Amino acid sequence: MKKIALLALALVVSAAFMTASADKKKSKKKDKAAAVATVETPVPILSSGDTLSYALGYAAADGLLEYIERQFQVGADQIGTFTEVFKETLGKSNEPSFKARQAALTIASLFEQRILPEVTETFAGTGDSINANIFTQAFLAAVKKDTTVMNMPAATDISKARSKAVKEQKDEAYRIHNLQWLVNNREQEGVVTTESGLQYKVITKGTGPVPTESDKVTVKYEGRLIDGTVFDSSYKRDPQTTTFRVNQVIRGWTEALTMMPVGSKWELYIPQELAYGSRQTGKEIKPYSTLIFVVELVDIVKD
Repeated sequence: MKKIALLALALVVSAAFMTASADKKKSKKKDKAAAVATVETPVPILSSGDTLSYALGYAAADGLLEYIERQFQVGADQIGTFTEVFKETLGKSNEPSFKARQAALTIASLFEQRILPEVTETFAGTGDSINANIFTQAFLAAVKKDTTVMNMPAATDISKARSKAVKEQKDEAYRIHNLQWLVNNREQEGVVTTESGLQYKVITKGTGPVPTESDKVTVKYEGRLIDGTVFDSSYKRDPQTTTFRVNQVIRGWTEALTMMPVGSKWELYIPQELAYGSRQTGKEIKPYSTLIFVVELVDIVKD
């Protein structure tokens, strides 16, 4: 598994924003201004340089509160903790112990929010549930190069083999689920199935010319999976139309477009062998996905 490589990404976060925060309980829903207010004695402003220093320091934090809340989910009621730890951190950023603590905080957050949940989800329902305590102990043993129980080559071999087997098992189950969906869908009213396995339903019947494979066409469309997940939609863009050559898209699209008169609006049900097959495409389209498209053929574009 290569998920550990993600750890390096987190280390670019500024030290000023990745210090420890105490978990003290304070009253929730405080007014933001009150939460940020300080009880410290105001610094004396004795010269124009002091005024400039204060103004620059104040301006440098413009938008910082919103950034902290958005990026780190730190509420306004915890800003007091943030400011205390910030002051404690100043002057220590180059100390080895501080750097180790900063790295631990960053990686622990990534471990808890991404690494462990992703591994747990991958093996959910496989008969091999992940023991979070053992997983954490092994993670830290690897960091310390402790090979008492297992070394890295052995761990990598086991992880790769089991992950591959689980992926193949889930892919096959998903393929069968999509195939069964198509079998059921072909019985729906108005659905036509072609020799290739493409299914379509005419929503609006156009009266214009029918494009050939070498033509360029302008269309509007929305694509979704059988569970309703929308993975692409020209309707959400400006302009809503897109233009391409008929033979430069997936086979299901090419076949459908060469049957559609201009002005038509069809719903296509494209089996995986006429789409992306065993390939993962983007984040949403898993291997063996049946694709559903609503397609409007707006025009044929002459070169």
